[in-house]
Amino acid sequence: MRRPSKSTTLKLSSDSHRLVDLSQGLMQSSSRIEEQSWENGLDKLLHKLLKTGHQDTIDAALDHLFKSDPGAYDCLMDAAEAASESCSIEHEGVEYDALLIAAPILAWTRYSIASGPIAPDMRTTLSAHLGAHVLAADARLLLAPTLYAIDQLPRSHAETYALTQRMAQALIKNAALRPQPNPPETAPFLADTRYLLAVVAAPKGDPLFRWQAALNPGERDSAFRQWRTQATPNIMQLLPGCSIELLLPEAYYFACREADKLIRPASISAAVNYLTTTLGVDPQDLRAIIGGFGEQPVGARIDEYRIGFTLRHSPEVVYGVVWPLYGQEDEADPDVAALVETMGSSDEDAMLGERRTPLEEILALLRECGVVHIKRHAERFPLEFCEDCGAPLYPDPDAELVHAEMPDDAPTGTGHFH
Repeated sequence: MRRPSKSTTLKLSSDSHRLVDLSQGLMQSSSRIEEQSWENGLDKLLHKLLKTGHQDTIDAALDHLFKSDPGAYDCLMDAAEAASESCSIEHEGVEYDALLIAAPILAWTRYSIASGPIAPDMRTTLSAHLGAHVLAADARLLLAPTLYAIDQLPRSHAETYALTQRMAQALIKNAALRPQPNPPETAPFLADTRYLLAVVAAPKGDPLFRWQAALNPGERDSAFRQWRTQATPNIMQLLPGCSIELLLPEAYYFACREADKLIRPASISAAVNYLTTTLGVDPQDLRAIIGGFGEQPVGARIDEYRIGFTLRHSPEVVYGVVWPLYGQEDEADPDVAALVETMGSSDEDAMLGERRTPLEEILALLRECGVVHIKRHAERFPLEFCEDCGAPLYPDPDAELVHAEMPDDAPTGTGHFH
C-alpha cells in the first residue's frame, strides 16, 4: 500500500466525501459491471478536480481512507494516478489514448549528477531507441526536452495531470515542447535517479507497448534488454563521470516507484566508496549506525532507516544515507538485536534468508561493501531535520541525532566532472 504525502490532516469537503464513497463502492463491488460503474463515477470526478487544480480535495480523501479503509485508499490512489498520467484526446476526428511514461536512470558518482536540457539531436536518438525497442509499431512518441532530477518532477496529481495534458496536446498537434522554465535546484547526492519523461499515444484501443502488440508479456524482458543495450552509451553522454543503470520505461508512477526502491542499494555503496576514497581509509575503518525513523516513533510504523557513518574509533557522524520504506516494508521488520557489530558471518548468514527485510538488506549491503562494524539502535527516532539547512539528522553511537559533517581537513564535497 502506498502512503499519502506527509501533511496535516485536511478537512473533508463534499467532493472529498464523494471520492471516499466512490472508492469504497469500488472496493466492495462484486462484479466487473459494478466495478466499471464505480470507476466511471470516480474517474469523472477526479478529472474535474485535477483539471481545476483541486489537489487538496483529493489529498483529504486519501488521508481519510489511509487511516480508515486501506483497501479503498488503494482504489482511490490507483484512480488518481491513472487519471493524472493518462488521457484521451481527439484530433482530426481520431480519438487517441495517451500515457505519460518515465525512463528512470540510476546514477552514482563522486561528482555531481547532471540534469537539465537535452540537445535536440540526443532527443531524436533516444526517441528512436524508445520507438524501436519499447513501443508498439504504430505508437507515437514525444520526449520531453529535459533530463529531470527527482526535485524537478511534478509534485502532485494535479501537476502530473497538467504535464500529461500539455505533452499529449503537443504530440498530437506535432507542436514543439519548451524546456521546463526555472527548474528547482537539485540536491547533491552521490547516488540519485534521473528521468526521461515522454508521452506515448495510439488510436484508442491500440497497443502502446511492444509487449502489448505481441500479446506476450515475455517481450517485456526482451524490450528491457534492448533498450538498456542500445540507449546506455547515449545516456552516458548526458551523465559524464557517472556509473549508470537504466530501468525499463513504463507508466510514470510505476516507473518512479521502482526507481525509488532500486536507488537505495546504490546509495550505500556510493557512500562507502566516497568515504574510503576521500578519507583515505579502508571500509573496515568505518562504522555504520542504523536507526529506524517515523513520524510517530512510539508504537508506530518505521518510515525510513537512516544510516550514519563514523570512523571506527570516533563518535562524530561524517556522512549519512536515508533508506526510505515503501508499501508494507516496515511491517516485516524483524526483532533483531540492538547491537550487531559483534555478529559473526555464520550468524549473519542464518539471519539473511532468501527473502530479506529492508533492515536485513541494509546489513548485507554494508558487509558486502566491507563495513564490518555496525550498530543498530533498537529505539525509533522522530523524523528530525536540521533547522538551518533542512538536511536529515542521523543517529550517533549514543543515540543522539546529529548533523553529518565531514572532517575539516577532508577534501570538499562532490564537484563537477570535466
